[in-house]
Amino acid sequence: MTTHGTALSILAGNAAGPILRLTEPLSFWGGVDAATAEVIDTRHPQHGARLSGAVVLMPTTRGSCSGSGVVLEMALAGLAPAALVFREAEDVATLGALVAAEMFARPVPVLRLGPAEFEALAAAGTATIDAAAIRADGLEIPVARPSEGELELDDRDQGMLAGAEGEAVAQAMRILVAMARQQGAARLIDVTRAHIDGCIYAGPANLVFAEAMEAKGGRVRVPTTTNAISVDREGWQRQGVARDFGEPAARLADAYVRMGCRPTFTCAPYLLPGAPDRGEPIGWSESNAVIFANSVLGARTAKHADFLDLCIAITGRAPLAGPFLEAERRARVVITVDLPAGADAAAWPLIGYLAGSLAPDRIPLLRGLADAAPTPDDLKALCAAFGTTSAAPMLHVEGVTPEADGAAAPDAPHIAIGRAELAEGWRKLNDGPEAIDLVAIGSPHASLAECRALAAVLAGQPRHPRVAAIVTAGRQVLAEAEADGTRGALAAAGVEMIPDLCWCSISRPVFPTTARTVITTSGKYAHYGPGLSGCAVRLGTLTDCADALLSGRAPARLPTWMA
Repeated sequence: MTTHGTALSILAGNAAGPILRLTEPLSFWGGVDAATAEVIDTRHPQHGARLSGAVVLMPTTRGSCSGSGVVLEMALAGLAPAALVFREAEDVATLGALVAAEMFARPVPVLRLGPAEFEALAAAGTATIDAAAIRADGLEIPVARPSEGELELDDRDQGMLAGAEGEAVAQAMRILVAMARQQGAARLIDVTRAHIDGCIYAGPANLVFAEAMEAKGGRVRVPTTTNAISVDREGWQRQGVARDFGEPAARLADAYVRMGCRPTFTCAPYLLPGAPDRGEPIGWSESNAVIFANSVLGARTAKHADFLDLCIAITGRAPLAGPFLEAERRARVVITVDLPAGADAAAWPLIGYLAGSLAPDRIPLLRGLADAAPTPDDLKALCAAFGTTSAAPMLHVEGVTPEADGAAAPDAPHIAIGRAELAEGWRKLNDGPEAIDLVAIGSPHASLAECRALAAVLAGQPRHPRVAAIVTAGRQVLAEAEADGTRGALAAAGVEMIPDLCWCSISRPVFPTTARTVITTSGKYAHYGPGLSGCAVRLGTLTDCADALLSGRAPARLPTWMA
């Protein structure tokens, strides 16, 4: 028996099963089908692998904060991995496993290994895990609890934890304290507001959690907005959504509203009036919102996983860790982009996607982009696409974002994205059939400026009869578009605007049942869309989308500024 290093037991438990190594980080939301435990991210190297019953090794997770709900869903359905083993710090899947154990007695062990131990275990065929060791094919790795450090809880924290403010608050504090300790936080911090991502219906587990917290008396104590949900709250029955999906999805949204959350139902809360200020400590979830808040607004929030978002809203407290700390906001890699002159809005999701691939686990500083003068919508697209390929909670853009000056650590390596890499990335995301069935705009939710730009390029021309077009947007943006005539102009061109849901949670028949090929301006949806919809999803320019809507076709081609 060969003994290696030590494994840190983040969540204790016994497990046994075949080893499945994922060579890249994975977003459980949009990357795993909770009903089958199969990897559905078509761009992941292990696409098609089944996680159920396996000892799953991966560097960390990436992408959506909703991944914790998928882990809980699999645990409650008996389809969870036997254990999760990470090489780096990880919060999202860990939180799902923590809630499964804490509230529902469905433990999924979570461990963390050093690089050498991780590689040694990955080379084995099967493994067993208990409180003492991981054993696999003649390999033994002792298991130890990580040093919890000194998490300082003030008198009010102690009172909430002891039940002085009710069972929901005590439950929320137990989850918060467990996460704070595994993150190495020294104490908790007050937050001024929260944003709930857990209102997306990924399956019954999300609803069970929310209604359990409501039944315990849960109520938010800081102003709290809600993310996009899985249905048009007022329109799903008229749209033909099946009751067995529409009703629980609506119930989930309603549970959060009854707990005091605002029914904003948008994945772009930074578009709402009164966006957070620079330096303001907030408790946001939803990956694109977190990255935009940290990067563009200069607010401070960790990438809080689903379920932790409600715990933060109920207590008004968050672990003082990650990007709440000045040292954790530094850039650990510098990426210089050779951006061609004349680049338009289509450049930004592409750059975000490529930058995330180059910085999957660290905050980057992007250089070479200031002269392009990105708009807030450009930065929205950049942050959202970055969040699909990176686990980092923020990025810096030299000459653009508020903390970029001096952000790079002295030892940060330098990487370049040249024109060849831009072209290669575009071809990858733009690949697919020329005939288009659906134009998808609004992932994250479209702004009024984006709606106006689409209306202007269409200029009221009628759509091709085979092609549908949908813009998803927040309720406030829809009201503004209605008031200024933009919604009417889009309707005249055959474009439907839908509130509340977003492309990453849209379902058939709202998503047209006949659609097989989709074109979008969103790097985020170009990545997640194929696995979520079963369709070919292509990244295109706004002109490509307009041409497709009018002619039914969008030839695969480079943008003019890149060609």
